[in-house]
Amino acid sequence: MKRHITFSFCVFALLFSALVLSSSPAHGATKYPVVLEEAPKDLADLPNIVLVMADDQGWGDMAYLGHPKLKTPNFDAMAKEGLRLDRFYAAAPVCSPTRGSVMTGRHPNRYGIWKWGYPLRPQEVTIGEVLQKVGYKTGHFGKWHIGSVRKGSPVNPGASGFDVWLSAENFYDNDAILSKEGTAVQCEGESSEIAVDAAIEFIDDCVSAKKKQPFLAVVWFGSPHSPHRASEKFLKMYEGEKNANFLGEITGMDFAFGKLRDKIAKLGLKENTILWYTSDNGALPCGSTGGRRGNKGSIYEGGLAVPAIVEWPAVIKKPRTSLLRCNTADIYPTILDILGVKVKNQPHLDGISLKNLFFDAGKDAQKQPPREMGFWDANFGGKSTPSAAMMTALLKAQSEGKELDDPAALRLDADKVEGGSTIDSLGGRAAYIEGDWKIIKGGGGGKKKGKGKKPAPSQKQATGNYELYNLADDYAETKNVAANNPDVVKRLKKKLEKWQQSVVDSYNGKDY
Repeated sequence: MKRHITFSFCVFALLFSALVLSSSPAHGATKYPVVLEEAPKDLADLPNIVLVMADDQGWGDMAYLGHPKLKTPNFDAMAKEGLRLDRFYAAAPVCSPTRGSVMTGRHPNRYGIWKWGYPLRPQEVTIGEVLQKVGYKTGHFGKWHIGSVRKGSPVNPGASGFDVWLSAENFYDNDAILSKEGTAVQCEGESSEIAVDAAIEFIDDCVSAKKKQPFLAVVWFGSPHSPHRASEKFLKMYEGEKNANFLGEITGMDFAFGKLRDKIAKLGLKENTILWYTSDNGALPCGSTGGRRGNKGSIYEGGLAVPAIVEWPAVIKKPRTSLLRCNTADIYPTILDILGVKVKNQPHLDGISLKNLFFDAGKDAQKQPPREMGFWDANFGGKSTPSAAMMTALLKAQSEGKELDDPAALRLDADKVEGGSTIDSLGGRAAYIEGDWKIIKGGGGGKKKGKGKKPAPSQKQATGNYELYNLADDYAETKNVAANNPDVVKRLKKKLEKWQQSVVDSYNGKDY
């Protein structure tokens, strides 16, 4: 890793950071301290936690899930040894919102991460902040995309609960410029390996003889996000294939993941480390949904269903496959439940704890009450955050002893709560799952906010138009059975509207 830093810049950066952090901007200063109601007294036996996430890997983009061409030997090995969650969902059909759900256990619309590029509200309680309070060392590596990665931002990884971070503003490619605690650094190598190597350095430090501190490592890859640029050694594996770069990026990600998994084993940490892998949204058009309808950006199954595997040998002693429906918002409450942690005045959670699923091999979908979960793709466009350009500009400025302090880039207004929104004014499409039933509410309403791609033709439906699918019989959502099940539609419509109203209440500030 190369660093372009001069002595004068270091001095300037320290002074600037002190100035920014001591200032009180109109927005961006609101941060509530995390108070624990219950916490473990002894850290000795607590598991290490490693949360890994791909960027745009669909449910079917895995060899172990039947992809005919992909080579994913390390993911396949973990799937053979751990717990496969084969009905796992991203909380949203695009990246930033789902990442917010991992941090908070809450649906991202509750705090305004409507689409890609929106920041996490600093008022939110994150898994990083909670585990810091417990006594964990915390680190973030790779794609951030729920705030800024600059010094002085109220929503950079450091302000969101991470002690150590090497992070990208958004998607990042090979040989990327990343932010090391606010300092731009030129990195070399395949993008997924860059994040894994930084995570390994962090883990080595945590388990050194002097420290032996439990850790939370969040590793968010930039692959296989477009534009696809596989490194040469992985590209050669798919010579002649139409989507060789796309396939090569996933295999490159698999290689880096294997490197991380092997390191955890070599350090003697595998037995008591929770390693959780998933993706941030459903498949790209060039990827595989495993036969599901829709792609990234859609609230049909193809836009939400993602691969997920959990490994924790101390507890998950035999390989299993679960068909319980669960999603990325479940990660936060599951980890807290495992650790025996309760947050005082915890804002409303959408996720549930999956602790029993981990501990009891007999408890699965058949023995659980029907799982309920909501999805809402509101009528907003995304916000452009071109990481490469932004980080290039930051590196140039810092190498000249300057700091970029644009309030918009720092997201100093991230804590702003306007209030007054309603379900109709926010519009978009929404869905609600109860067991195997899934109701979808048509689009319309609201006013398009921000720039972004227009909804696909299948999403352009009048407000009040409902679809109903029985996912047990029709996971591809090919047959709308609303007309034949009016009582189910009536029941789920009420549940969906009640859930949406609670989300609106949160967004309007009632949780703070």
